Amino acid sequence: MPEKQSLPRILRPSNSEGIVHAGDWVDANKLAKTDGSLGFDIRDLRKARGMTLSELSKISELSQGYLSQVERGISVPSIKALHSISRALGVTISWFFQNQVTGEDQAMRAWVVRSGNRRKLTFNTGIVDELLSPNLSRQIEMLKCTFPPGTSSGDVPYTHQGEEAGIILTGKLNLWIEGTHIVLEEGDSFAFASSKPHRYANLEDVETVVIWTITPPSY
Repeated sequence: MPEKQSLPRILRPSNSEGIVHAGDWVDANKLAKTDGSLGFDIRDLRKARGMTLSELSKISELSQGYLSQVERGISVPSIKALHSISRALGVTISWFFQNQVTGEDQAMRAWVVRSGNRRKLTFNTGIVDELLSPNLSRQIEMLKCTFPPGTSSGDVPYTHQGEEAGIILTGKLNLWIEGTHIVLEEGDSFAFASSKPHRYANLEDVETVVIWTITPPSY
């Protein structure tokens, strides 16, 4: 058995317990009809994770040359290969198809995300992330984060590059920045440098929903 690889290094601690893979499948016909944007999405997610092509190759056990062809839209990955890629990048295989659109919306895919086409990940912690940005190729990403009661990023503050900001839509969010404890309620907003030690938690008995922006993208 090969040594188990760790998750990509840019990953919020609240998601470190992994994702729910239930229903993680894709129709072979749907994969065959995908356009080159699938490869671009893989490339953008890899970069947002802070991974090199060499690292993705090692974790997915797919050759670097093959992955390069996939990212450039030259090759369409098999279902088996896409499963390996999605696991290595910390998402479900369906993540790559949730913003696939047809008709008049196809021309706006780079700018618009319809409410029914959001890329969505459910984590084993119970936290749900929905990507509101059309893709991860820009300098900023926007998420809708749903925190069930009792969920958190853990007891240990963490840091990373960039900045983040958000607004509380419902519930309350407890936020610690450099040891300062702040309770944010519905309608409150925040912004801080991600290099400052921080953590967060929903300590209430109702879910909390936050619109969260992060730059650079680190989905």
